[in-house]
Amino acid sequence: MLQEPVLWPLASVLEEIGAEFEVTNVSFADGEQHKADFLRLNPKGRVPALVVEGKTTQSGILTETPAILYYLAKRFPDTKLAPLGNDFALAQMQSFNSFLCSTVHVAHAHKLRGARWANEQSSLDDMRAKVPETMSALFTLIEETYLGQPWVLGEQYGICDAYLYTIARWLEGDGVDITTFPRVNAHFKRMENRPAVQRALRH
Repeated sequence: MLQEPVLWPLASVLEEIGAEFEVTNVSFADGEQHKADFLRLNPKGRVPALVVEGKTTQSGILTETPAILYYLAKRFPDTKLAPLGNDFALAQMQSFNSFLCSTVHVAHAHKLRGARWANEQSSLDDMRAKVPETMSALFTLIEETYLGQPWVLGEQYGICDAYLYTIARWLEGDGVDITTFPRVNAHFKRMENRPAVQRALRH
């Protein structure tokens, strides 16, 4: 069972590997991530959370997007969603996903989640106003430094691509024109043509 808002990368990866799963959407508007039922799954009060159940694998709850994505790639190695046989490439994958999680996602969160870091309205307004600038700068870095072709790590599609696509979907709402990043935009279009992504968007 997958607990996440619509359009997180995990659903498209689960579709890609053909795993059976159920999505339970968590309403941030209603504060469901802070309610007892969800906190029993993830005391951090954050999404996503993946509840793993099965007779042939260890059961439990996984949190944090990079960790869950890596687990899925490792659990289903035949899908080749991670360069499991190449230690350096695997570390590059982890580095990119960690950057998306700890830096890019946090920059985006300053728009609507500023109360995590400040209380004064002027501070919240300042953080929100800064989002187009910071997201543009981060995607410039991705465009010029970190994005291979046709996929993040080069020729092989993988979990990095699902994660990047999810965050790229936020750019318009963050006041950033994705077409100013030709490589990111081309990657975005390739992602939208993948059947697994199209199925995930229907959840």
